[in-house]
Amino acid sequence: MIYLDNSATTHPHPEVLNSFQKVADQYYANPSSVHSFGSEAERLLDRSRKQAAQILNVAPQEVIFTSGGTEGNNMAVKGIALQHQSRGKHLITTQIEHPSVMEAFRALETLGFDVTYINVDRNGKVNPDDIKNAIRPDTILVSVMSVNNEVGTIQPVRQIGQFLRSYPKVFFHVDHVQGLGKVDLSIKEWGIDLCTLSGHKIHGLKGTGALIKQPHVTLFPLLHGGSQESEVRAGTENLPGTVAFVKALRLLNENLEQKVAHLAEMRQVLWKGLEERASYMINSPEDGAPHILNFSIPKYKPEVVIHALGEEGIFISTKSACSSKQPDVSAVLKACHLDYERTTSALRVSLSTLNEMDEIHTFLRKLDQTVENLKATMG
Repeated sequence: MIYLDNSATTHPHPEVLNSFQKVADQYYANPSSVHSFGSEAERLLDRSRKQAAQILNVAPQEVIFTSGGTEGNNMAVKGIALQHQSRGKHLITTQIEHPSVMEAFRALETLGFDVTYINVDRNGKVNPDDIKNAIRPDTILVSVMSVNNEVGTIQPVRQIGQFLRSYPKVFFHVDHVQGLGKVDLSIKEWGIDLCTLSGHKIHGLKGTGALIKQPHVTLFPLLHGGSQESEVRAGTENLPGTVAFVKALRLLNENLEQKVAHLAEMRQVLWKGLEERASYMINSPEDGAPHILNFSIPKYKPEVVIHALGEEGIFISTKSACSSKQPDVSAVLKACHLDYERTTSALRVSLSTLNEMDEIHTFLRKLDQTVENLKATMG
């Protein structure tokens, strides 16, 4: 099997699974319980929070453990909007955000909020000046992803964060789900108020993640109940999942530069291989994230190509896994000003450090064979 759909999810690391199982078996007490068994669980939770904070270079109290990217994004976007709507109801994001961000903003529009969706260029990159020009006296939030999940565009998060320092009443949220462990990001130095992370994109487990929240930020909770997670996320903590997430973070951080270089090298070989073939059209920017490459094969339905490759034991995808069963047009590629034929025939290859170079060569060879077979079938 050759698995090349790592932007959708990754294979859990064995050590992560072992951590989850051990904690679920031995530390199953509720961390909020007052007895000593509960206190042990609470201490493990606190230790995990400190470890995550150290890796991410933030303070422990800034780490809110969540169930992953969708919850973190909704918590940030809706939490800011509902908490600070008395100051203003204008929000800013881009046209190519992940569905968990985009749909959160659309939901807020039904509640009377005004959202500006900033255009992107051919490469899917937003111009920081466009965001600056869109800011109004009633603007309370700017939300921009670090890496686009479909084409791998790296957004100018640092520049955006720097000029937003001049707007102290505007909060800055970054969806860093696809960027974690792939591209540089400094939460403190870049002026990021809220940052979303997910465990299952870094060889952790589904249902785990974190929202990093700066101390000055207040949120309206999506969940009400107990006082867990600094009173912004009620509910009994998922201690085994949290420990597993932090374990995945620690493993990710080991030899990180070599891992990123390995990804970039594989992507470069894949890029050159696709570029040499006239029938394939690359949609990703050349300077994109090291693990994502999007391309189109006009006249061929992505689903047909994906299923044909699947029969060969090769797994790739089309759009975001959260929207891949929606209508054919990729909203991201459409926002990048690509024509209808390319927006409806796009495929996404996404790599992990578990992939090897020979898998890239095998994929290119099998892709050629698949297209030739489909061509013959179509006559």
